[in-house]
Amino acid sequence: MPAFARRKSVAVNVGGVKVGGSNPIVVQSMTNTDTADSASTVNQVMQLARAGSELVRVTVNTEEAAKAVPTIVKTLRDFGVTVPIIGDFHYNGHILLKKYPECARALDKYRINPGNVNIGKKQDDNFKIMIEAAIEYDRPVRIGVNWGSLDASLLTQMMDDNAKSPEPLDAMEVTRRAIVESALRSAENAERYGLGRDKIILSAKVSNVQDLVSVYEMMAARCDYALHLGLTEAGVGSKGIVATSAALAVLLQQGIGDTIRASLTPLPNGDRSEEVIVSQQILQALNLRSFTPQVAACPGCGRTTSTFFQDMADQIQTYLREQMAVWREKYTGVEEMKVAVMGCVVNGPGESKHANIGISLPGTFETPVAPVYIDGKLSTTLRGDHIVEEFREILNNYVAQRYGSHVLAETVV
Repeated sequence: MPAFARRKSVAVNVGGVKVGGSNPIVVQSMTNTDTADSASTVNQVMQLARAGSELVRVTVNTEEAAKAVPTIVKTLRDFGVTVPIIGDFHYNGHILLKKYPECARALDKYRINPGNVNIGKKQDDNFKIMIEAAIEYDRPVRIGVNWGSLDASLLTQMMDDNAKSPEPLDAMEVTRRAIVESALRSAENAERYGLGRDKIILSAKVSNVQDLVSVYEMMAARCDYALHLGLTEAGVGSKGIVATSAALAVLLQQGIGDTIRASLTPLPNGDRSEEVIVSQQILQALNLRSFTPQVAACPGCGRTTSTFFQDMADQIQTYLREQMAVWREKYTGVEEMKVAVMGCVVNGPGESKHANIGISLPGTFETPVAPVYIDGKLSTTLRGDHIVEEFREILNNYVAQRYGSHVLAETVV
């Protein structure tokens, strides 16, 4: 486990999922369906939940969406999907929560953006109405500031004050401070209206890595609210994955963060659950949580011009992730298993010995034999055209024997 200390924060109960305090860091995701389309939204929530998302947020932006929320939640529960559902409100949340109490009751948490809930108003009446709904229905809220919709009046005030200072800061630094100030002032107001500290989660999202790190460091130093981390508008493909990983890893390594989301832009008809997998992998890479057995695989070189070991590594990693839906319930600790699929004899045997179970495939020009190591010792050597199937069978037997016996022993005791 990491040597750094986790930042102390107030624990929040979100539909049975504990966020903050000493609880494990929670993985969150968001649908991109039209919430008014109940069937599509239910299907995507189920997909995200199967991938391991522990909280799922849905957009509630219209009356039709608000009307659909109770049906969505009931359908999910009827299918045995218990993941908490969060309502994402902008501009008109005060109207929807008041007009549709069934929606307010069905949701497990409300997300409020203080930068746009009171547009055109000098007072925070709309924000207050949403907080009162959270109090009435005993729901937590996430006060989520985003620099793309930062409170313009607050930013203008802070820019004006900065301009009068004998040593003015640069505009970006003022903006970062305004983001933090918006979140903290809104949380203080929520408490003043009667919402408990154990009902408040804060976030302050930007799309630049260094700015995000700076903002959360400032916010973590000034409060003990639970914090939700995410690099907003992270981007497409490797850019979004790398930027998200870089930003969140720096903060998590400092003990900052209670929930996380990877805000990736999926390709058209792409798999929305990729953002869940990325979040899980960030936490697992930092040894903060374990979600699925990890496969160590070499990158390949001139000794591995065949793509066989690449295909095998991909097949095994996919197989492990698919099996976790069943294994998680049957085999305690299996998510911490290490598997090695190596391409040649240079580092293959050594890496395989370090794993719980590993296979060292021959390089392109090596003798076509593939030794299998279990718990550091040579177990067998595979040959022929069915190495993948045979290794997978060995893997299944290992999981049943290693982790199944652990469950049995605990049951007997």
